[in-house]
Amino acid sequence: MDTTLNITNNSRFQVSEFILMGFPGIHQWQHWLSLPLALLYLLALGANLLILITIQHEPTLHQPMYHFLGILAIVDIGLATTIMPKILAILWFNAKAISLPECFAQMYAIHSFMTMESGIFLCMAVDRYVAICYPLRYLSTVTEAFVIKVTLSVILRNGLLTIPVPILAAQKHYCSRNEIDHCLCSNLGVTSLACDDITINRFYQLALAWVILGSDMGLVFASYALIIHSVLKLNSAEATSKALNTCSSHLILILFFYTALIVVSVIHLAEEKVPFIPVLLNVLHSVIPPALNPMVYALRTQELRVGFRRVLGLGENVARK
Repeated sequence: MDTTLNITNNSRFQVSEFILMGFPGIHQWQHWLSLPLALLYLLALGANLLILITIQHEPTLHQPMYHFLGILAIVDIGLATTIMPKILAILWFNAKAISLPECFAQMYAIHSFMTMESGIFLCMAVDRYVAICYPLRYLSTVTEAFVIKVTLSVILRNGLLTIPVPILAAQKHYCSRNEIDHCLCSNLGVTSLACDDITINRFYQLALAWVILGSDMGLVFASYALIIHSVLKLNSAEATSKALNTCSSHLILILFFYTALIVVSVIHLAEEKVPFIPVLLNVLHSVIPPALNPMVYALRTQELRVGFRRVLGLGENVARK
């Protein structure tokens, strides 16, 4: 009878907070990772803010392609800021506790910003497709109203479809363990602590990945396949080179984003053997693209480089050249 009473009391108990343990397997020296992660975060913040200021400051950059780039910069700042302050707090101050509402809010923000980044990449691919394959229709098709509509569509799609992720996780009963071997509140990492069945959580996570990220990736690569096919039919070598150079920066970032996403997903299969690797890759995938995107665009886009120099007070040097 006492045993039955204890089981009943335990099943009614609900943990009040989760403990984010950090990087599994290296807890004793994980604080050494704080410096490179902090530098990546500062780089992501600084570079993306510079892009936003430059696009706002330079009239020549008030074009749909750069509007999408500015939206991508905002998403990158949001994605990095969703996870990095908490990770640095864990590594520097051992602030591992996180309340359930905060954890579920972080879970929602991570899924929203990650899928929004994918959606913006799709918008940028469509923009380049129309610009290169139908240049005479570009100005009448990709207008400011078009940019606003597709951006709002991406926000609504991702904002609504990711709501069930934290809601389903919050409905679970967490009655015993509350230590998460992770630096952030990942959906499956949190729900693995639940005392009841999480089949629906796993199913929705998989469905979300296929419906949003899978469809975006398919449409993005289809767009660039059509772009490359159209460019190769151009008679002028100079026109071909210019067209490929225009979309090369987009393609580099898109390939990195989706390749890293696939690698992170596959590596999770080996989580039981080497749990540190998928956690590290998960964190890096949330902070490296925000830091990398501005640098790639700065290196590959002359108009943006000129804008950077003017904003940073190097306009006289640009004028001389």
